[in-house]
Amino acid sequence: MKKKYLPFVVVAAILLIDQLTKFLVKLNMSLGEEIVLFDWFRIHFVENEGMAFGMSLGSEWGKFLLSLFRIVAISLLVWYISKMVKKGVETNLRIASLSLILAGAAGNMLDSAFYGLIFSDSYFRVAEFLPQQGYAPFLFGKVVDMLYFPLFKIGDFTFFDPVFNVADSAITIGFVLFFLSQVKISKTSHKQANI
Repeated sequence: MKKKYLPFVVVAAILLIDQLTKFLVKLNMSLGEEIVLFDWFRIHFVENEGMAFGMSLGSEWGKFLLSLFRIVAISLLVWYISKMVKKGVETNLRIASLSLILAGAAGNMLDSAFYGLIFSDSYFRVAEFLPQQGYAPFLFGKVVDMLYFPLFKIGDFTFFDPVFNVADSAITIGFVLFFLSQVKISKTSHKQANI
């Protein structure tokens, strides 16, 4: 695949999967509902204010600042990835890693920006799509999370307790791949310096 197409393919694929899973959950489950697929893997519907793995900044100002930060971060990532692709010197791994981070940020931003407008709330009922009035104004929607992997319990402690979504996964995988690409570049530079 040509480098110039890689970001589009990665971002489009992640956004499609992310939004499809969120729509399916939002339109078929009420808040707090859970489907147990295996003891260690469940679909558990929660919503959060917008940070990865259910973290929150608290107040409405925190939510607004998070949305603004996301918009700036997405814009910078688009600019930086397009610059990297034009130069043509970066590896596919590095471009893919940043594209995953971009896709994840954009996926959660879509929830924050539009879900409050296009859905009713999910308290004690399945949400309605395109209600007369949504549950929140622009930029104040909640992010839909559903992937839950309680791998094992020791007393009251559950190993891997966060509930997350495809966008959160893309961001995490993107950061890991970016780190690995940095390590690879450092090793290559070190070898070349010693020749």
